[in-house]
Amino acid sequence: MLSNNKMHFEISERKVLLHIFDAFFVLGSLHLLSLIVEFHYFKFSLENYYWEAVLVLYLFLFGTIFEMYNLQVASNQFQILKSTIFTTTSTVIVYLLTPVLSPELPKHRIAILTFYLTVLFALLIWRSIYVYFLASYRFLQNVVLICDQNQVEELVLGLESVDPHYKIIGFVNSDSSVDKKNHYIKEVNKTDLKVFVKNNNVSEIIIASQKTDGITPDLYQQLLHLLESGNVIREYTQVYESKTQRIPVQYIARDFYRFFPFSRNNHNKLYLLLVLLIGYIFSLIGMSLCLVFIPIIFVGNLIGNKGPLFYTQERVGKDGVVFEIYKFRTMVANSEQNGVVFATSNDKRITPFGKFLRKTRLDEFPQFINILKGDMAVIGPRPERPFFVKEIAEIMPFYETRHVIKPGLTGWAQVNYSYGESIEESLIKLQYDLYYIKHRSIFLDLSITLKTFTTILFYRGQ
Repeated sequence: MLSNNKMHFEISERKVLLHIFDAFFVLGSLHLLSLIVEFHYFKFSLENYYWEAVLVLYLFLFGTIFEMYNLQVASNQFQILKSTIFTTTSTVIVYLLTPVLSPELPKHRIAILTFYLTVLFALLIWRSIYVYFLASYRFLQNVVLICDQNQVEELVLGLESVDPHYKIIGFVNSDSSVDKKNHYIKEVNKTDLKVFVKNNNVSEIIIASQKTDGITPDLYQQLLHLLESGNVIREYTQVYESKTQRIPVQYIARDFYRFFPFSRNNHNKLYLLLVLLIGYIFSLIGMSLCLVFIPIIFVGNLIGNKGPLFYTQERVGKDGVVFEIYKFRTMVANSEQNGVVFATSNDKRITPFGKFLRKTRLDEFPQFINILKGDMAVIGPRPERPFFVKEIAEIMPFYETRHVIKPGLTGWAQVNYSYGESIEESLIKLQYDLYYIKHRSIFLDLSITLKTFTTILFYRGQ
């Protein structure tokens, strides 16, 4: 974390700090309140130690759902206010409604209001400190890229857009055949790299060059000396994956299998059994909710969609097996009479009622039938149509790698990226899908589940 006398925080470190100080400020403020005034609802004691633990657990849970630990949100004052109010309101309501795990409901309503305002202002004070201090320029991480000149803009945007505190301040051109003037970031002469790193408090050097002849003997010696001096030198695909949580398929080409060791959980029988069991439980709950909503959806479909309530479509599943997926209708009948095309965000074929079903993800509820049949899982890459699979696989040969596991009702790509409206966007979603397959785990599945709730609550479905 320390480098060249300048401190910076990695993404994981900042998220840990946000969690720790959220808990510290909330519990500290409640404790301070109980010492200053007669506040009997929430008192610290060894006998009721679990009160604090449950409160913090609820805080972390709803904070995750309402994106308080998203670093882009945590660095924006308006978004902080919105996410903090949502998180505090949900945390306090659920905490009050679980008196077995929390203190008994207070007799006076003013105690509830005091409790709510204390939690809210404690979080807002800490998050303001974070914005004005820890999220400021003081903690920027200065980085140097070694890459081909024509890659610079794409590589810089790919990293800085994800981590606002990751600042690429210069690059070394590793392609001697290109000599265009670059105005995006400062170009560093190969012979001056060591001096530039020292004078600019550079904490990390990223090598993205795909041409080994670009690393000249002199540059190689400088990199060795910098490594010996404690500077961090990393390969671009590793940095990209850790920061974006995507597999950079566009940079690994035929060396794909060197960068993509499959998660052991893809063959872990205990994990797969647990996933199967959870899938059945979720499906039974989902089908029960579906039965509740069907009368409303039936009437809405009758008026707004004017076609059969259900429709089926061929999708590619595990091992490339084609199956029929079930959905509630969201488009007009005969929507593909002019041929197969990607659905877009402002697609005229989608009816107003269909748009509502997509935004709330209600149109996906019949897919619990597919889960019970074994065609799908709750979490996994979204199943694509055979026509598009064939088309994309011709451009990206290992696209079909996503079929090594069952497709899902929701997935890592769905909660991190918008609807794929083109081949290019499908390739971006592929990066997320491959990341999930590589890092598949209970914790990642839980993260996707919470982010799915966020997508529904903020009406982000497409």
